[in-house]
Order: sequence, then C-alpha cells, then structure tokens
Amino acid sequence: MMRQFGVAARVLLVFTVVLGVAYPLVMTGVSQLLFHGNANGSIVKVNGKEVASDLIGQSYTMDSGKKDDKGDAIMVADPKWFQTRPSAASYDGKASAASQYGPNNPDLLKLLNERRQEVAQLEGVDPSQVPVDAVTASGSGLDPAISPAYAALQVNRVARERGLSVQQVQQLVKENTHGRALGFLGEPYVNVVTLNAALA
Repeated sequence: MMRQFGVAARVLLVFTVVLGVAYPLVMTGVSQLLFHGNANGSIVKVNGKEVASDLIGQSYTMDSGKKDDKGDAIMVADPKWFQTRPSAASYDGKASAASQYGPNNPDLLKLLNERRQEVAQLEGVDPSQVPVDAVTASGSGLDPAISPAYAALQVNRVARERGLSVQQVQQLVKENTHGRALGFLGEPYVNVVTLNAALA
C-alpha cells in the first residue's frame, strides 16, 4: 500500500510540474513571442497611453446638457468621432448581452425606427440610407466593428467636425478596414476603436 501511495505521489508531482508549471510557461512564452499584442489584450495606445482594447467597442458620446426623468444627464453621439453600433450592454465588458427582443417585438421595431431617425439626423441623410448595423446591436453588445457602409456614411460629418479633408478621413477608414477572414469568412468591417484612435 505504501508503494502505491509513493507511485501516486510521484505521478501527481510529475503531472503538477508538467501540466501546472511547464505547459503554462511554454504557452505563455510562445504567445508572447508570436502573438504579443493579442496575448496582452490587443491594447490600443494614443500618445503612448493605453486607451482601449481593439476587441471591445466604446461609446463615443457627450453630455447633451439635458436631464432625463431621473435627473441623469442625457448622452448623445459626439459628432467628432465615428460611432459604433448600439449596445444593449453599454459596452461594459462585465455586462455582455443582447437586448433579448425577438425580431417581431413591437418595442424593438419602435427602437430601431427611433435609432434610424437619430442616425439620419446626425448624418444629414434620408433614413432609408442608414445601414442596418447603425441601428442594431451585436449579440455581445461589445462589438467594435461596423460595416464599411456605415463608416462611409460618417466620413463627411467627421471631416467637417475635425476640419479635415474628406480624403484624409477616407484614408483613415481604409487603413482600419479589414477583409473577410481567410478571404471568404464573414464580411469586411471597420474597427471603430482603432479608427478613432487614429483620429485622436
């Protein structure tokens, strides 16, 4: 019995060292060497300061100067920045969630119509020109990506608000546009976090 106990203890020690120490250290080392940015959270820096992760969207809003029924400030889209998709989680990584509305829910349809009107007013276009991702939230509520069509809709406003040429802003959009994964999976997208960091 003592012999079996000794064998079990040695096996436990070996597996603890191999799987609990060596393997994590090797994987950490490999990820730091080959995928340094990803392994450290895909951090975005502006002027040397860490400001975000390019994996999690952010709200680009400002105080409207008005209060809601509870006395809280009403936040509106800041016209100097590209806007992300709406978020049911308010881009809080601890609260990742969708709205849970079904596609035929009248509250959802009303909300989508309100969002479409707001985006159309902000961009100075007809509501029919507003892309679907401008009014619908992603499943996680944290997605930093928008369609190239939604980015293109915002170019003139951002250029005007920042005193830049349309061509300069279009170039920034182009630099932050990603194609399909492996050339055929998904859709092209623009990462708003890295785009706004480039603007900053």
